[in-house]
Amino acid sequence: MEKLIIQSPAKLNLYLKVTKKLSNGYHELDTSFQLIDIFDTLEFVNSDSTNINVSCSERNINQEDNIVFKAANKLKEITSKKVGINISLKKNIPIGGGLGGGSSNAATTICVLNKLWKLNLSSNELIKIGVKLGADVPLFIKGESSYAKGIGEKLTPKKSISGKFVVISPDIHSSTKEMFNLYDQQKNNKHITNAFTQNDFWQVFIEKNNKVSKFYKKYSQNFDICLSGTGSSMFIKYNEELEKEKIIKIIPSNWRFFFAKPLQYSPLKSLEINGV
Repeated sequence: MEKLIIQSPAKLNLYLKVTKKLSNGYHELDTSFQLIDIFDTLEFVNSDSTNINVSCSERNINQEDNIVFKAANKLKEITSKKVGINISLKKNIPIGGGLGGGSSNAATTICVLNKLWKLNLSSNELIKIGVKLGADVPLFIKGESSYAKGIGEKLTPKKSISGKFVVISPDIHSSTKEMFNLYDQQKNNKHITNAFTQNDFWQVFIEKNNKVSKFYKKYSQNFDICLSGTGSSMFIKYNEELEKEKIIKIIPSNWRFFFAKPLQYSPLKSLEINGV
């Protein structure tokens, strides 16, 4: 029985621009993905059965709705092998926080099962599977901080930035689909302004979330508050410990926060180097 435990990283969008809406409903983007050292943990144990079993520390996520389960099934559909797997997922990355946790979990599942099940699929083949599960999945399959265009699948590796981050996570689940719909509505009604240069979703996110709006208006003059993805997580970059202490003091007591460092590569890269 083969077993593998691996960490699944989060990402930040250092900037995010919506450049075009496509006829299929997807949007073309221009963004800078920075991997960071906030992780979920996945454990994979090969099974003698042909079942896929996924357990998750977040009890409110049903197995059939879990993107890890969907990713494993996608991979199983393309093989004639009689394979099964038991997967345990321990969540730490906030759900619905714009940090790519679900996409990262899916990418980790696809890459690990490609190894464990000895499918020998190429990186490009894995990306074609992954992009059907989410636009951020190709980033995590590539496993390297990157610039991205298209719907997120056209990746150009980039050097990680220096410095560290305080990642701020309000108790808000931000639906990517809903935020894109709100963005489209405001764009069509010409209500989108150019006031927010870092992330095109700032305006719709703030208008939808009053607590975040108050926080941003109160502190954005003195702190460079950035939004990741379509929200809800924000981040502030710092270099010195004194800066970090100042940031901590402005975070509401009922919001989670993390200290994070930039990563050049995902732990998935170790699979390519060492095998399983």
